Amino acid sequence: MQGSRNSIGYSELDRIPTPVRFVHTVPGAGRLLPSSSRWNSIELDFNVLPQSSNAWDSIPPRYSRSISFNLTIGDKKHFYRFLVFAASITITFLILILLLSILPRRKHHHEPSKDLTLALNQALLFFDAQKSGHYPNDSAITFRGDSGLGDGNMATTQADLVGGFYDSGNNMKFSFPTAYTVTLLSWSVLEYHDKYADIKELDHVKDIIKWGSDYLLKLFIPKNTTNSAILYSQVGSPGNDPSGENSRENDISCWQRPEDMSYPRPVSVCDATALDLAGETVAGMSAAALVFKDQKDYSGKLVQAAEELFNLARNVDPSLKPGTYTSMDDCGGQAKNFYNSTSYRDEMVWGATWLFFATGNSSYLDYANDNFATAEEEELLSDKEVFSWNNKLAANAILLTRLRFFLDLGYPYETTFASTTNRTDLLMCSYTSTLKFPKTEGGLILLKPDTSGPLQHAATASFLTKLYGDYLSLLHRTRTSCGAAVFSLETLRDFSWSQVNYILGDNPMKISYMVGYGDQYPTQVHHRGASIPWDNNRHTCRDGEYWLNRKEANPNILHGAMVAGPDINDIFEDKRSKNWFTEPSISGNAGLVAALIALHAPPSGSSHPNGVNSGIDKTGLFDNIKVVPSTS
Repeated sequence: MQGSRNSIGYSELDRIPTPVRFVHTVPGAGRLLPSSSRWNSIELDFNVLPQSSNAWDSIPPRYSRSISFNLTIGDKKHFYRFLVFAASITITFLILILLLSILPRRKHHHEPSKDLTLALNQALLFFDAQKSGHYPNDSAITFRGDSGLGDGNMATTQADLVGGFYDSGNNMKFSFPTAYTVTLLSWSVLEYHDKYADIKELDHVKDIIKWGSDYLLKLFIPKNTTNSAILYSQVGSPGNDPSGENSRENDISCWQRPEDMSYPRPVSVCDATALDLAGETVAGMSAAALVFKDQKDYSGKLVQAAEELFNLARNVDPSLKPGTYTSMDDCGGQAKNFYNSTSYRDEMVWGATWLFFATGNSSYLDYANDNFATAEEEELLSDKEVFSWNNKLAANAILLTRLRFFLDLGYPYETTFASTTNRTDLLMCSYTSTLKFPKTEGGLILLKPDTSGPLQHAATASFLTKLYGDYLSLLHRTRTSCGAAVFSLETLRDFSWSQVNYILGDNPMKISYMVGYGDQYPTQVHHRGASIPWDNNRHTCRDGEYWLNRKEANPNILHGAMVAGPDINDIFEDKRSKNWFTEPSISGNAGLVAALIALHAPPSGSSHPNGVNSGIDKTGLFDNIKVVPSTS
């Protein structure tokens, strides 16, 4: 250092001529302004002016914010080039910022980017296409008519089993998934009926539920003085029928529209020892009774049948070896190839829970309370955390947790309620994390990776996460935990949206797995009625072979049908012959409808007494429950 700051006073230093320039800024000016004062300014020494010979020019700046650039221009041509280059970079940068601000952002898979009103309308239409019996004249489905009008009328069986739904792409009617479908659709209405009403679909979905509940009432024939109770499990056959000239023609081997069927349709008959079928039928009738509570006669009829069937089932003599309907060859043995129930306790607990909601009779809740843990012990590892036609425990835990949250009944239910709440929180963590269940690269959760048809399980997982999030929202809770892990309402919503958006087209194949929705969707759906033209001609089983094997699109669009879906690598083949990709089912679509209505925005302007606008009916399930203070 050639000078000492301490040896020179400020007044003397101010008189020293210097090339140093001072500038300052004013907020909003957007540039540097000349400054006549050294205070609160930035000192810049560019050394552009002629250099002073004064030794004091080498004195370091006095202010800590001073910046010395020592910029010397040796060639003005390069200097001008530098200025042009700097200006170009600045302008380019500003243009990029402008473009980023005005261009539409790319939608993430969890954002609510889909038209759920349209999706719901179409998803419900699928059930209209699956109706059996006397077909409604005002249906929006134009390629269906009367069918199955002789169902139940056999040499060995005299029953009225006209009605119900064809299960999937074949012409069989399975009671077990039908009852599950009625239960799930009814649950979605009980929770979100205001949303259905707002989009003008409440009457539509209630019509579908009643079509199913009417059929459930036909399936159960109560005990009388001469006969034991009867529970029908199946109409139609996949083969191996014993007699008839058309015995080689059946609902699986024959590719034929339901309107053209002429082959035998045998009926499988069970009794109250088929506890899983009994429990699910009870659940369906009880849930539907709540949907139609304003129609007292009809609702009462459903409740009466449900109570009688449940009481028969829970009091079955152990010597009669109660069990699953698929374990009994004379009851539903053929169904095990399609809907193989692995336990009956989950259905009995499920039925008891719904019957408690429908009646308010605490003995049914007592049954659920006493048997839930036992049902969990019988739950297969591969079925845990999966809500489907085969396992109801995950959903049942949420129902009991709902009771704990909004109508805590106290003793003697505390232990079970605490357990089901803990199970529900663990369920949410298993869905939203990547530690329990794998996901495809496209984001589809694989709850049963060793089986086909992943979309049906993803749909119910989407429904349960959004529903539970709505429960938490009503409690003004933004997050909760499962052990050391924490999940938020946003996490639940994101997961729920991610699965529905995947189904509706946000996937690597860029295809909507719901027929008729979006620009690209499956056109070769594995479905007899959709694949054969509606041309006023009867098509035989032999004719059907042509329509099954042709490579062109189906002549009829099966609007709203959610197909089975892709494989674990996000690959999907739109081929009619590959039913593991392209076949829909009523149980799968029921889960999709529930997820769609849960995610749908609530009615605008609606509000809940506690200030939360979730579109959910907090007390709708509790209308029949009379809370009695505990005496413990």
